[in-house]
Amino acid sequence: MSPTPAEAQQAAVPAADRVEPAAADAAAPAVGSTRVLTAIALAAVMLPISVTGPGVALADMSGALHASAASTQWVLNAYNVAFTAFMLAAGSAADLYGRRRMFLTGTTVFALASLVAGIAPAIALVDAARFVQGMGAAAVLTSGSTLLAHTFTGAARARAFGIFGASIGFGLAMGPFLSGLLVGAASWHAVFLVNVVLGAVVLVLARPLPESRNPEARRIDKPGVVTFTLALLLLALAFVEGPSRGWTGLVTLGSFAGAALFLAAFVAVELRSGQPMFDLSLLRRPTFVAIIWQPVSIVFAFAALLVYLPPYFQGAGGAGSTMSGAMLLPLTLPVFVLPLLSGTLVKLLSVRTLLAVGPAVLAVALLLMTLTDPVTSRTALYGTLLLAGIGIGLAFGVMDNAAVSVVEPERAGMASGMFNTLRVAGETIGVACVGGLLLTATRQRLSGAGGAGGGSMADDVVQGRLSSVRREGGEGLVDRAVQGLEHGWGVVYVVLACVALAGAVAIFALVRDRDLEAATTDA
Repeated sequence: MSPTPAEAQQAAVPAADRVEPAAADAAAPAVGSTRVLTAIALAAVMLPISVTGPGVALADMSGALHASAASTQWVLNAYNVAFTAFMLAAGSAADLYGRRRMFLTGTTVFALASLVAGIAPAIALVDAARFVQGMGAAAVLTSGSTLLAHTFTGAARARAFGIFGASIGFGLAMGPFLSGLLVGAASWHAVFLVNVVLGAVVLVLARPLPESRNPEARRIDKPGVVTFTLALLLLALAFVEGPSRGWTGLVTLGSFAGAALFLAAFVAVELRSGQPMFDLSLLRRPTFVAIIWQPVSIVFAFAALLVYLPPYFQGAGGAGSTMSGAMLLPLTLPVFVLPLLSGTLVKLLSVRTLLAVGPAVLAVALLLMTLTDPVTSRTALYGTLLLAGIGIGLAFGVMDNAAVSVVEPERAGMASGMFNTLRVAGETIGVACVGGLLLTATRQRLSGAGGAGGGSMADDVVQGRLSSVRREGGEGLVDRAVQGLEHGWGVVYVVLACVALAGAVAIFALVRDRDLEAATTDA
């Protein structure tokens, strides 16, 4: 998932401190400013759609390609792992080799990978293309935000980043609905192919842009990138393969062990590096740890709901692709609107209060969702989704600024990089973990009900393919499958509520208002 409007702006501010002297900014041609902003804003719309779109299309895609639940999950996880792992490396490469070059390269890679995913005849090729697409997305986001910081100064820069953040927010809020329209009007292929068209337009707009580099750019931390990427891949592999291979199976336990090993290697590499990607000394500060844990506690749930609710709506809820995307609007619109009102909100409530209340409200909404049914109580469902969106939006408007406000100004860039990487890592692990948990809980309920083929039935119902269940055993089997899925979602809601509540408790326990004075002033 892409950053929220406020996160997008704050993530790029440290990059502005690394650009060439002010004279270089002044040299940027005025005629290119609008072109820069248009190209980057359009690119920013692509990123969240590339996450939410496949979520809406999963049911149709898995049916057309005869894919298992595990291989279908990699459509989501491959993109998220690559985007997370390569974000910091892409930012360093942009400073080192040129922001314009990296932006054009990332957009080209993103568009070509989207083309491959859109025409792929097999799910394995879609998964591979999605990993490459995630690498391109990391380059687009990091180099695009730095290009804005290089091109604009003063009030113009603030406006530019406001548009940049609003573009990401628009893609995030409207992505499921627009993707549902594409699937309904054409097919699941259109969700990927639309990014080819958008990418081509971005390339045309961006090609004449001036180049910029950081003359003091440091080397890319290759050992850190490799160990971090392998740790994420193996952790995602364990959660995805656990339901089918068994949580105590050799592959699952080996993947968990490998993830722990490479994570330890990453920590060792960063501790020995003179220029680490992660300044691990910041983790000695309880306030900073609480604040960077807080977005993880929120996006863990948010990303999973965006990805796995559409197949639930399409299968158990009987909604079409377009309707399943529209049903997520109560969840996504507050996440777009509330961050834009953060300056007003901090006058009514402190930053600490907003940081803590957000996940607490989300936890309440998730527990209420255990009582809803997408078939018989859509009004109640919309109400709980709206409440969840309000909780997420309240925190999203201030949490990124808080992360860089509790450290020294000269370490703001590192703090921002750690914050955003952990946030996206939380999304990646959240999607993988929830997918595995949902499938496991559903299988256990169906197997416990005494029916054969509980595993394959769980695969079908989780992916929204009730037609396969209906052909096998009629409406009676469909009812039992839906009951198993509702049990699985009940387990998921409770687990996600506990994670969100942990984030609220951490803020209340470890953060004080005086620690966030700078964040309040900036907001």
